[in-house]
Amino acid sequence: MRSALVRLRRSTGLPVAFGGMVEPGRPRMRISELNGTATESLRRLAVTAGNGLGGKAVALVRPCAVTDYSASRQISHEYDAVVAAEGLRSVLAVPVVVRRRVRGVLYGALRTAQPLGDRTLTAAVEAARDVEQALVVRDEVRGLLEAARPRTAPYDDEGRGAAWEQVREAHAVLRALAPRIDDPALRTELLEVCGLLAEGPAPTPDGRRDGTRLAPREVDVLACVAAGSTNAVTAERLGLRAETVKGYLGSAMRKLGAHTRGEAVVAARRAGLLP
Repeated sequence: MRSALVRLRRSTGLPVAFGGMVEPGRPRMRISELNGTATESLRRLAVTAGNGLGGKAVALVRPCAVTDYSASRQISHEYDAVVAAEGLRSVLAVPVVVRRRVRGVLYGALRTAQPLGDRTLTAAVEAARDVEQALVVRDEVRGLLEAARPRTAPYDDEGRGAAWEQVREAHAVLRALAPRIDDPALRTELLEVCGLLAEGPAPTPDGRRDGTRLAPREVDVLACVAAGSTNAVTAERLGLRAETVKGYLGSAMRKLGAHTRGEAVVAARRAGLLP
C-alpha cells in the first residue's frame, strides 16, 4: 500500500494520497497509510461500505471521483469533518479488487476544486493494480504454506513422505513465482519464505552443513527438478529457454560435484539449499 501511494502521487501529480484495507469480516475499510497529508485527521478513519467516496467505491466495486467533496451530491457526507480538516476538495477513490472482492481502497486528492481527468484516474487505477498483484502473491504464499503444513493428527511414514513432497512442490512454485514480482520488498519476503521451507535437510555425518553456494537461478532450476519437472516443464515454469535451463542445471551439478540430476538434488538438500 505504501509503495502504491508513492506511485500514485508520482504518476498523477496529485499532492495527497492515502489508503487502507478492508477489515476482515466487516463491511468497512480503515485508512492506514498517508502520503503528502498535512494532518493526521484521516489516519485510522473507518469507512463503511456505501458511505462517503471510498465507501461508494467499495459498494460499487469501481473507481469514483468528486470535484468538490463537501458540496458533492453524488456521495453521503459522514466524513466531511475529517476531509475538511485536511483541506481536501477534489478526491478520487479506486478499489483494490482481488478475485472479485474489494480488499482495499486507494485515494488521491487535490486541495482545490477542479475536475480530475481520465489520465489521472487511469494512473490511479494502475497504482491499485500494484496492490492487487501483491495481495494475489501473498494469498498464493499462504495457500501453498497451508497445503505444505504437515497434518496435526498422527500419520505413518508414507503420510510424512507425502507431506514433505508437498513442501517441496510449494518451494518450487514459490521459487518460480519470485522473479515475476516487481516489488523488490515483496520479492525478498517471498524468497525468505523459500529459505524457511528449505530449513529441513539433514547435516553431513560430521554435523556440518555443506558450504556450497549456487546462483538463485540454479536453485530455481533444481527446485523444479526436485519436484519432478523435466527441462521443458522447468523452462515453462521459470520463463526460460530449455537450453538455458540445461545450462543452469549443468552449472549447479558441477558446483555440487554431481553426475546426475538426482545426485544434484540430493547434494542440494544436504547443503540446505532445497527442502
